[in-house]
Amino acid sequence: MAELNIPAAPPIEGTTHLHSGKVRDLYRIDAGEHEGRLLMVASDRISAYDFVLDTTIPDKGEILTRMSLWWFDQLAGLVGNHVVSTEVPAPVAGRAVVCERLEMFPVECVARGYLTGSGLLDYARTGEVCGIPLPAGLQDGSRLPEPIFTPATKADLGDHDENVDYEAVVEAIGDDSAAELRMLTMEVYDKAHAIARERGIILADTKLEFGRRPDGTTILADEVLTPDSSRFWPADEWQPGRAQSSYDKQIVRDWLTGESGWDRTSGEAPPPLPAAVVDRTRARYLEAYELLTGETF
Repeated sequence: MAELNIPAAPPIEGTTHLHSGKVRDLYRIDAGEHEGRLLMVASDRISAYDFVLDTTIPDKGEILTRMSLWWFDQLAGLVGNHVVSTEVPAPVAGRAVVCERLEMFPVECVARGYLTGSGLLDYARTGEVCGIPLPAGLQDGSRLPEPIFTPATKADLGDHDENVDYEAVVEAIGDDSAAELRMLTMEVYDKAHAIARERGIILADTKLEFGRRPDGTTILADEVLTPDSSRFWPADEWQPGRAQSSYDKQIVRDWLTGESGWDRTSGEAPPPLPAAVVDRTRARYLEAYELLTGETF
């Protein structure tokens, strides 16, 4: 397991800190109108290769939060979500939401419309992705004949999620829930892909998380359709057969494995990011937000 080195979450008056992930901090609200609900805060942290970097990206948490809220609105007619309120304590205003407590499904729900990343590695090895056979001759960035559901198990913090086949999801949560998650995932992907394409952006793949309310309703949780959970590519630069230009932290990954001299197999933590890499990464997140939403940050 990689050493994540997540900084301690700052205390927030009227809450109890419950958990910190690579990017988000989760608190229980202890008093007031939303007592018992959760406060989910998106930090400016950035991770790469299973390390949380010492360097942060200014405004990243607010960009991710705003983008998720915008997408939740776009998807409202399709599936509900966990957001209760955006009225949050002043120290985290703009980058936090009050959300429902849910029974979370132990599955990363991934939809892929294009072949890249871990899906490409699986395909190169087996000709399949998550047990789904694909045509021969596909390349990095190839559009798939149709989008596919390629779930993953939720790994412990610091470990890799592991791609699994649909039958593993059935075994974990049952036939009915597996079928519902697959249906919702593909419906969300199809709608989001169409919206992004209208704005000159390809949604190559996305990772969703779902939870169940006490009444049994399944809804979207966590973040949705951000550059941290999805691959967005400029449509006018898309060219299968090579790595695609993307609106995400690829700038950081490229610097770490190239100019920085860091060896990702060494077990050593990555070096701090130079200011130029921070600025370019922030600009890329911001560009994705403004292109997709049509709003100015």
